Amino acid sequence: MMNMKYNTLLFPRKANQTNFSLFLLSMRLLFGSLLMTHGYAKLMGFAVMSASFPDPFGIGSRYSLMLAIFGELFCSVAFVFGFLYRLSMIPMIVTMAVAFFFAHGGSMTGGELAFVYLVVFILMYMAGPGKYSVDHWMTKGGKRRR
Repeated sequence: MMNMKYNTLLFPRKANQTNFSLFLLSMRLLFGSLLMTHGYAKLMGFAVMSASFPDPFGIGSRYSLMLAIFGELFCSVAFVFGFLYRLSMIPMIVTMAVAFFFAHGGSMTGGELAFVYLVVFILMYMAGPGKYSVDHWMTKGGKRRR
């Protein structure tokens, strides 16, 4: 029979267990940083991209680009730190859904990265930030036990 230590390492039962929280932290660091690079590139190329950026909501290319930058750059920073975790993920999920379904027409040819981000962010939204996050620290994790 498997040692209990390895059993909980391979099959964590609670989302706030150390191993699972480390996994969530690594996912936040990896995918948040990757999405941040896309947002940063959009921010640096704002002047050029704002004239021709896709406008799926009919609000203008400039404002659509601003929303994409907000979702990809600023919300990614909050996501990495686990600050206002689920609230910050909503614009990220919407941005990736728009990128996949509208900008890439729901096609895996050219849209596979947006689809991967979308699926990962939905799963991360459901899992929560884990105990290595600002949200956890601000709520119950930051209180000292006596």
